[in-house]
Amino acid sequence: MLREIFMKPNNYIDGVFFAEMLKEVIVHLETSKYQHAELRVSIQGRSMDEWDQLATWFLKNKMHSTNVNYMIQVPWIFNVHYASGKLKNFQELLTNLFQPLFDATINPESHPDLFHFMRYFTGFDSVDDESKPERSIITSITYPDQWNTNENPPYAYYLFYMYANILALNQLRRSRGLNTYQFRPHCGEAGDASHLTAACILAENISHGLVLRESSVLQYLYYLCQIGIAMSPLSNNSLFLSYNQSPFLEYFQRGLCVSLSTDDPLQFHFTQEPLMEEYSIAAQIWKLSSIDMCEIARNSVLMSGYSDEVKKAWLGLHYKESGVADNDIRRSNVPNLRIGYRYEVLCEELRLLKLVYHSRQEKNTDVHSF
Repeated sequence: MLREIFMKPNNYIDGVFFAEMLKEVIVHLETSKYQHAELRVSIQGRSMDEWDQLATWFLKNKMHSTNVNYMIQVPWIFNVHYASGKLKNFQELLTNLFQPLFDATINPESHPDLFHFMRYFTGFDSVDDESKPERSIITSITYPDQWNTNENPPYAYYLFYMYANILALNQLRRSRGLNTYQFRPHCGEAGDASHLTAACILAENISHGLVLRESSVLQYLYYLCQIGIAMSPLSNNSLFLSYNQSPFLEYFQRGLCVSLSTDDPLQFHFTQEPLMEEYSIAAQIWKLSSIDMCEIARNSVLMSGYSDEVKKAWLGLHYKESGVADNDIRRSNVPNLRIGYRYEVLCEELRLLKLVYHSRQEKNTDVHSF
């Protein structure tokens, strides 16, 4: 009830209190100058007008800031909405989530506020309790318009249809010279390792990734693909895994692309600097050097949804190139030696895999020649 009254953009007071609270955070970020954030706002897919309500709240309360971008977080609770009668099938949820975005992109006059708001969010997130048991992927999966049951769709089912719609939306917006969106779901905080398999194929980055510690093969795959993992050890410490068991340091030392992030800072942090809490505690517990922390911060920039121009200002003009060539030490504070080491080790791993692949191909050819 308190959340309904105070902490939502479309509540009994039109989200005024929520906007005022958020503005305090934004002003603090603007004052600190060098801190930027990607804040999550929720769209549940219950109705077609959710997007217009959110966009109107955003513009009416002037929530834009150069220090803040927004991500759309979609809670995967289709079963709840279906049970309450708000949705008839899974296709309705997908239509409510994406149809307004396509309409605003094709015809901005149909959703003027939404078209404007779409410039200020950078991607989609998704969240649910992954520890809940779910139906495993089977050969006979129904189409979204036929999914009309109290049972929640499997994680990979959600992920695929989110990915497919974001991909189509991005292609449309790119063709019109508009900004595009990332897909960075919560994944691997708990639950089955198959979630990480699906995310490896469909997502650009993920949040948490704790379950990777249980699968060396998947961990190696995430390393080879350099899929970003935003980790929140303090949040995990309260919910799933004690701090001293966090795999963050192991991932980082092995060369996975990991960063530190906050998760529900109002619940799990004690100061106005929740991200600094994450960095300072990690540095003390794991004895991270200043170079380590700069590399982690650099990973955070690379994974973020900020524009190419902003990333060039933060990391250098050639940040997209490979190896030492992409590093501007004056901006990243990461020595070329560290960047070069990471790049050479990754290249060697890829080279070894290529050798193994070709040797097996040759063996198969020899067998068939008989």
